[in-house]
Order: sequence, then structure tokens, then C-alpha cells
Amino acid sequence: MEIPVGHSEKELGFRLESISQLPSTSSTPPASHGSAQFCGLSELRFDLESDPKEAVNFDLRTTQLFKIGRVHSVCMSEGFEASKEKSFSRGITIQFRRETESSAFHCAFEERKKEAIARGESELPNGREPASKSKFDDKIEASSAKMYFHYYGQLLHQQNMLQDYVRTGTYYAAVIENRADFVGRVVVDVGAGSGILSLFAAQAGAKHVYAVEASEMAEYARKLIAGNPLLGQRITVVKGKVEEIDLPEKADIMISEPMGTLLINERMLESYVIARDRFLVPNGKMFPTVGRIHMAPFSDEFLYVEIANKALFWQQQNYYGVDLTPLHGTAFQGYFSQPVVDAFDPRLLVAPAISHVINFSSVKEEDLYEIDIPLKFISSVGTRIHGLACWFDVLFNGSTVPRWLTTAPGAPTTHWYQLRCVLSQPIYVMPGQEITGQLHMIAHNAQSYTIHLTMSAKMWGPGAEQGGILQSSSCKLDLKEPYYRMSQPQAYSMAQDQQPHQLLQTQILSQDEEGSELMQQPSMNSGAELH
Repeated sequence: MEIPVGHSEKELGFRLESISQLPSTSSTPPASHGSAQFCGLSELRFDLESDPKEAVNFDLRTTQLFKIGRVHSVCMSEGFEASKEKSFSRGITIQFRRETESSAFHCAFEERKKEAIARGESELPNGREPASKSKFDDKIEASSAKMYFHYYGQLLHQQNMLQDYVRTGTYYAAVIENRADFVGRVVVDVGAGSGILSLFAAQAGAKHVYAVEASEMAEYARKLIAGNPLLGQRITVVKGKVEEIDLPEKADIMISEPMGTLLINERMLESYVIARDRFLVPNGKMFPTVGRIHMAPFSDEFLYVEIANKALFWQQQNYYGVDLTPLHGTAFQGYFSQPVVDAFDPRLLVAPAISHVINFSSVKEEDLYEIDIPLKFISSVGTRIHGLACWFDVLFNGSTVPRWLTTAPGAPTTHWYQLRCVLSQPIYVMPGQEITGQLHMIAHNAQSYTIHLTMSAKMWGPGAEQGGILQSSSCKLDLKEPYYRMSQPQAYSMAQDQQPHQLLQTQILSQDEEGSELMQQPSMNSGAELH
């Protein structure tokens, strides 16, 4: 029996004379020398010497071990194949060198399996999970978490993100252009997904990268990283939540893609902050470093009519002899409770944008539970205001080249698009009239936010200082249930002779050049200071 050195004292290894997989639909490799290793608290891994890149993993809680001879055994398990979304049986035959080693392995198997079942712990290769519920489990609904990790455990969704070339290209540029921040450093990739950012960090010269991923995508990440051995030898995939795992060392730099719709949807920013507090050295770098939510009032009569018309069905007074009109009002409000996600023309904005800044290096997790943003705009035109348009950007504050990733209207469209909160009762404004209000966002346990929006038109003209509110409108929206208005990216080009009232200003168009200045001077109404 051999006890190899690993990241966890829970690891226990056995040398095997031969390993061969039982026949399956895939081609079965020939028998090979190898080893069996108990990792963490619930994983049994078999490594084949004939193919070091491949490993066969079993969850001890769903695995059976049968002795078929003095030194021969069969290991059978029920597993989950993410690409086919169905359960399947698999197994391998193993041969030990001596009967004493076979007996020792069987004893260790039974002991580890009982411990894993008793503690009710999930598979966490290279990591450790505490006995009590984690912070994540306490605040997130189990059904929401299950769907969330199932979604990101599928290759087609990872492909959708990888094919967002604005997103992926900006991350690549931010990392490679700032090699000085990565060379010889330890990196943690939070929510690694396919492992692409971990591979970028390795390309930039990282000493070692810990790719932390809680979904079944961790297995695909292992495969992709193993297929790039020159980089992969410096990357360790850790399957588990950042709230639950342990790492063998602190990181000098942290990289992640924690942004959702409106920056905060999916509540992964909280996990990013928790990972910072658990794994990052003091004054370590974070990529991205800062996020900003931008907001501006918009006028879009076509969109308003489109949403309102969805409820026309409920205005029928004789639907197979049934009067549907009692539900019209409820249906009307229901359609307006959905934030609209699409790419819109920036010329629809009717006032300069304001921004709310979130500094990932200093923000507390609790600060993200409830976000309150006061609104104040000056309308540049006379029109009907149909709601509030929102988008975000993030800054990678690298030592060499500060780099921005923006989702602004008019810029190349990303898979995040932009978001608009549409009022069921528009408000009327005149040029120069002040628009006030509040955007209040409260986190809920379905990994999203409830949005409360109020917009008001104040008096204008002579004596406006003494005047009050002329008209006010409010709405409640669920960020978890948006109305996706388009399925393909669409960029709006701007006429050369028509500017969007300088609404996006130079902060969007020249962010790369102004990155360091913006770090010192956050946008109006940011509610945060950056250092």
C-alpha cells in the first residue's frame, strides 16, 4: 500500500497491477497498470499509466465494490453523463499485486463509503467540504441552485459564452497585456466553467492556477486542460463551491467572470467576494476589479405598445362563451413586471447616464444583498419617458494596461445585451425638466433580484425650485424572469450627423485610455469610493 502526497490528508492511494474498463458504448482501452486513490471525502479515482490524461472517477456514495477473486475486484457505479442528461452504469475491473493489498483496499472502501454517506457530503476533488451547511446553501434555494449548476454544466451554454468574442477577447487581452501581474503568481479562477480563463492565466505565466467550478463542467474543464499539457501541468481543477472548499495556498491574483444580466443577476458577485476574503492575499489583484451599472431614461413608443399588446388577449369578452376581461389588468401588469433584455439604439436615451460603482476589492458581501441607487436626470428633449435603460461595464485594472469590458448600447453587442425596466404608466417631460426617482434592488433566494423602480417628473421653468412632483410612476420587476426580445446579437450603428445627446459621453468610448483616471474619480451617484 502506498500513501501518496496530496492536497488533503484524506487522500489514500493503492498501487494496482492492472485496470480495465468494462465494455461500454465507447471504445474500451486495454488493461493497464495504474493506481486507485481516495480523494477528499467522497471520491474514488483510478489513474491509468497507459493514458495519464485520463482518469476514471467514482462517487463513493453510489459505488459498489465486488470481490471476484483473491486479487480481482469489480467496481460499479451509477453516474451522470452531462452531455446526454441521463443516468448510466459503468464499471472497471481491478487487479492487485497481493491479496493483502486487496483486503486493505476493500476495508478502506467500506470505511470511506460509510463516512461519505453519514456526513452527506458531495464530491469535491482537491478540496474539502465542511460538515455544516455553507453560506451558499443558507441563502440560495436548493431548486434554484440545482438548475443553475445544471445550466452551466452543459457545453452548449459554455460555447455560447466562449463565442461572445467581445467577452472572451477582452478577457484574453486583459490577461495577456498584463503578464506582469501573472508571471510567477498563484491564481484562483472563481467559477472556472470550461477552464478557458485558467488557460489564459497559464499562458500569461502563472506559477499555478486553481480552477474552482461547482457544476459538472469541472469534468469537461479537466479534459480540456489535460488536452493542453504544456499549460495544464500548472492548473488544478477543484470541483466545489468557493464557500465550501479549501485550497492549499493563498492566491496572488483572482480571475473570474461573475457578471450576470445588469451585472448582479445570478448573485455570483457574492461568491467572488467570498473567494476574495478566503483565498486572496492582502492587496492581491482581482480581474475584474470594478463594476459599474449605468442608467438613463429612455423613450421607446414601439416597445411600450409591444408589451401592452401582449395583454390584449385578456380583453376578449366572449372567449368560448367566457369573459376574460377580469384578468386583463393582472395580465397587463404581469407583462410589465418583466425586464426587457435586448440591444437597443442609444438614440432612444433622453438624458445623460449616471453610474453606480461596485469596487470588488473592497465591497462587503452584505452590501450586495440590497442596492439602493438614487436617480436624477435632466431631460434633453420633450417626450414620453417609458422607463429606465441599464447596462454595465467592468474594469480589469492591470498594472500595465487597464482594460474595460462594456455592454453599452451602440458598442459591439455581448451576450448580456442591455436591460430596460418599462413603466406601465409613462411620464411626460419637457426639455430641461428634472427627472428623479429610485432604483432599489433586493436579492432573493432564487439567485436574482426584485427591482423596485420609481421615476418622477418635477416642475420646471420659473419657480421650479419651489415646485414639487408633477407626475410619478413606479413598477416592480423580477430580474429572474426577463423578456428576451432577441436571440442574436445586433449592434446599432449611429448616424454620423446624429449624436445621442452626449449620453454615453467619453466614459464609454475611450475607457481603455481613461481607466486609471476613472479608478480615482468614480461616476456621479456612485455611492462608493475607489482606492
